[in-house]
Amino acid sequence: MADEWKASAAADGDGKSWQLLEKTLLAGVQEQRRARRWGIFFKLLTFIYIFGALALFSPMLAMKKGATTGSHTAVIEVRGMIADQESASADNIVSSLRAAFEDTNTKGVIMRINSPCGSPVQSGYIYDEIRRLRAEYPAIKLYAVITDLGASGAYYIASAADAIYADKASLVGSIGVTAATFGFVGVMEKLGVDRRVYTSGEHKAFLDPFQPQKPEETEFWQGVLKATHQQFIASVKQGRGDRLKDVEHPELFSGLV
Repeated sequence: MADEWKASAAADGDGKSWQLLEKTLLAGVQEQRRARRWGIFFKLLTFIYIFGALALFSPMLAMKKGATTGSHTAVIEVRGMIADQESASADNIVSSLRAAFEDTNTKGVIMRINSPCGSPVQSGYIYDEIRRLRAEYPAIKLYAVITDLGASGAYYIASAADAIYADKASLVGSIGVTAATFGFVGVMEKLGVDRRVYTSGEHKAFLDPFQPQKPEETEFWQGVLKATHQQFIASVKQGRGDRLKDVEHPELFSGLV
């Protein structure tokens, strides 16, 4: 009788152990399911956030790249000196011009200018590109609008536009070429300093400010400036055409505004 009671107790103990183990396993499974559901929820939330951000910022990025959603007039700013590594460099202006003309929604282009001068090379590059784009997209007009200054290289590029607009007090023109340097020969003589230059070409030290000028080099340099000036004049005549009045006026291409 005692042996039967012991066997029954042992069986009951094993049953309770199995029930406890079963409950533990079920609780673990349920916890895993809950963790999985929360994981799916947070992943969905993350995807919704990402897609929402893309939907919000994509139009802004498109606008920054020059894409628009409707008809518009493109405005290109030309501020400061037109030179390499400047904000108004040929690379910057040309890339903006191309983006404007290539946009199918562009109905016109305004080049707003406030610049005193520019490199002949940089200005010439912009001038040539304006004429190329106008020929490729004849339906899109380009207007140069001069605010305070549109002189020298700035007027060079403006002359390639369909029309030029300026205020009654704007300074416009200055069709000429300049190059300036200093001469320190007299100062060096007073200080007792000798200039020693070693070259492998007769004119390699050309325009050295610490040496006396040579007449033949001065004449040569003046010829370079004159040739550049003639290129400037030819481009202005080509760009303005019949709209350029008093073309033979002696002051028109003298460098005055």
